[in-house]
Amino acid sequence: MKYHKSNFSQSITRRDALKVMGGAALSLLFGYDHSKKLIAQTKKPNVIFVLTDDHRWDAMSCMGHPFLKTPNLDRIANEGILFENAFVTTSLCSPSRASFLSGQYAHTHGVIHNYTPWNESNTTFLELIKKAGYDTAFIGKWHMPGEGLPKLRGLDHFITFTMLSGQGVYYDCPLFIDGVETERKGKYITEDLTDFALKFIEKKRNNPFCLYLSHKAAHYGFRPPKHLNHLYDDVDLKLPKESDIWIPFTNANYITGQILPMNFMYRNYCETLVSVDEQLGRIIKKLEEMNELDNTVIIYSADNGYFWGEHGNIDKRLAYEESIRIPFIIRYPGLIKDPGRRAKQMALNIDLAPTLLDILNVPIPANMQGMSLKPIILSDKSKGRESWLYEYCSELTSNVPGITAVRTENYKYIEYQNNAWPSELFDLTKDPGERNNIIKTGRGKVLLKELKKEMERIKIETEFKPLENM
Repeated sequence: MKYHKSNFSQSITRRDALKVMGGAALSLLFGYDHSKKLIAQTKKPNVIFVLTDDHRWDAMSCMGHPFLKTPNLDRIANEGILFENAFVTTSLCSPSRASFLSGQYAHTHGVIHNYTPWNESNTTFLELIKKAGYDTAFIGKWHMPGEGLPKLRGLDHFITFTMLSGQGVYYDCPLFIDGVETERKGKYITEDLTDFALKFIEKKRNNPFCLYLSHKAAHYGFRPPKHLNHLYDDVDLKLPKESDIWIPFTNANYITGQILPMNFMYRNYCETLVSVDEQLGRIIKKLEEMNELDNTVIIYSADNGYFWGEHGNIDKRLAYEESIRIPFIIRYPGLIKDPGRRAKQMALNIDLAPTLLDILNVPIPANMQGMSLKPIILSDKSKGRESWLYEYCSELTSNVPGITAVRTENYKYIEYQNNAWPSELFDLTKDPGERNNIIKTGRGKVLLKELKKEMERIKIETEFKPLENM
């Protein structure tokens, strides 16, 4: 669907007029109090999208993690829908974040790695939601390069940081608060960003609000707040069998700069995620106090997954499940009639924007390449996508070559730029750990033809351009 400003503005006006007339009629028929309740049931919901960094899909207690406790994430999953098969189309900070905002693949929005700037001609879902009558705020990690801060259309408030090329630091991280750089001495960044989020949420207003809360946590550095430091010192980490505490120093993993023992980093990572969960709990509590919890669409996700020794790796980028698979949870009682469901359909980061627009009944622009998850939210029997494209552009700061892959419900085919590494094909039903490359087997050769054909179909459909040539 194409977005037409004039028609959309007229439709808002007519709907608002009908609400007023309808409210007056209800007051006459049923009395003020009863009509007020009925009108409240039809008011626009608020929106809160919480985006974390490097949070892989299984690092939550509701996903069976052996020791990590995330009661607030568990709560929104139990009261909403958890997409168990959610993924990013590029497993890297900047491209993935641009995909969440735009609903597009990296080869379309143009942010192909952490060193390509955001194109300000791109349209974000925040801009469209603002035009639909919402108060809007972006609070937290932007992490897309460019000259100065971006001039994002459709924002009432923009709070972010530029330290360490946009990565920020866990303590004392200066913030740009609506363009003004401000020192934050003594502040822990996850708590600090949540403080600003709460101020925005509780602000007196006439409009519904849309908040994009983008955390630094749990990116490398992995520093929990002081009260959670050493929380998991005495637990059995249960790292993967192929993991080893010295993996960060081998296999060229040192290029990413993560050269600390694996067990030390993993403990801090989990403690840092507990802090994220705590701060989510503060937001839930505030919404409850305001009687707005059930009138708020809450979505929680992450910009990519993370390796903890699987395939001999740490960090992300590669097309294996540990790198590309993310948490994706939606809580909104106004739409979800079967809370606690675990959706099996595949969801992507590019689906966030069209999903939110669809929930809010805002027209979805034709250039958004994701699909709305609203039909799946309404019915578990709704069919999801059958396949999708993974893409990664090589960087000077990584030893990983460019990657193009196609994933279906049961299979994954991965090819590497200039045949730098051998192509791979995995049967995900029989080999979920992706350890047995079947590309040269008889069955693999048959599947390879089908998967290559599907990859080309998606490339044509999405007007794919090789990332290295952009």
